Amino acid sequence: MAGSSAPRSDTDLVERLRELQPLIRSHAARAEQQRRVTGEVVEALTGAGIHRMNVPRRYGGHQTSLRTQIDALSEVSAACGSAGFMAMIQAGCAFIAALFPDEAQDEIFTSPDARVGGTLIPSSKAVPVGGGYLVNGKSPFATGCQDADWHLLTALADTGEGPPEMLWLAIPMTDLKVLDDWNVSGLAASGSNTVVAQDVHVPARRVLPVGPLLAGAFPSRRNNADPFYRMPVLLLFCAWAAGNALGLARAALTEFGERIHQRGITYTSYERQHEAPVTHLQFAEAAMKVSSAELLSADLVKLIESKAADGEAYTTQERTRIRAQCGYLARLCKEAADLIGSASGASSLHREVPIQRIVRDLNALNLHSFVNPAANLELYGRVLSGLDAGTPFL
Repeated sequence: MAGSSAPRSDTDLVERLRELQPLIRSHAARAEQQRRVTGEVVEALTGAGIHRMNVPRRYGGHQTSLRTQIDALSEVSAACGSAGFMAMIQAGCAFIAALFPDEAQDEIFTSPDARVGGTLIPSSKAVPVGGGYLVNGKSPFATGCQDADWHLLTALADTGEGPPEMLWLAIPMTDLKVLDDWNVSGLAASGSNTVVAQDVHVPARRVLPVGPLLAGAFPSRRNNADPFYRMPVLLLFCAWAAGNALGLARAALTEFGERIHQRGITYTSYERQHEAPVTHLQFAEAAMKVSSAELLSADLVKLIESKAADGEAYTTQERTRIRAQCGYLARLCKEAADLIGSASGASSLHREVPIQRIVRDLNALNLHSFVNPAANLELYGRVLSGLDAGTPFL
């Protein structure tokens, strides 16, 4: 990708991605069949510059504002939820890569369009060896791994005393094996296969301890004082997930608005669905749910951006509230899509009708362990009730 012609700034990024929607949408069904985003769409997204959003400027990245990132991810997700989810994960992992030691960043960002994947499931083991770690294990749910250049694998390392230490290890995809095991009903084209490390040596310069990171400490000297990279990465994932949910829900509204003028309601006197009062109620309620989700998204983004600007610390209540808002807006988007799906008739079950895919994708997003509405509401409720949040992942 050294010769990439991607734009050198993020000006008009959202508009560029909106222009790609017809291409992305036309590939969505085929992407589901092959269980990964098509190569044409991957290259088009790269050419638009979406992978540069969180790459440091010194490598040619954009360090795009969070609000613009949400809008960008929403545009991609509106055309294909899986493509939007993959873009979200790779944008997020590029942000994490920018927190690694500077020497590791020099290796990873040889191109500003480098595609970085990763997971936060510590199912691998890292054994200390001279100058680094020897890593073995599987890393499931590795979104977009077949089209990634690097993978941030999470592993547990035995410290000799106390609990093991959780580490993020930056590994070239050429050092990992991909298991073809992503065969699911939602976000089916995200290519979230399992990657496997077999006796992979990772030098110390490519290691990021997760515990200190959650407390706000990371080893990059050049990015440590940059307010952009002081934003808490786990709260950023809440914001990025909002972009995916909102894009899908908005697409459901758009599809429904077109569909109700093209069909009637079987076994009734309505030759056009848009004339039926029940349709008016369904459409309005779904739209209000999406509008409510948009307000929650705007609120959490405003808080993250204001904290980054003034450097103020978060309270635990603020952190858990953001997680709760993420889960709740994802639920609202799912409810809106479910309502539209149930109002779209049996013909909407055909694979070529986008609504059925949107319903499945939003269901999958709500099942994600970091988005899950019930789990996130419990965290917030615990803190509101005067208890410890019960998790360090805030």
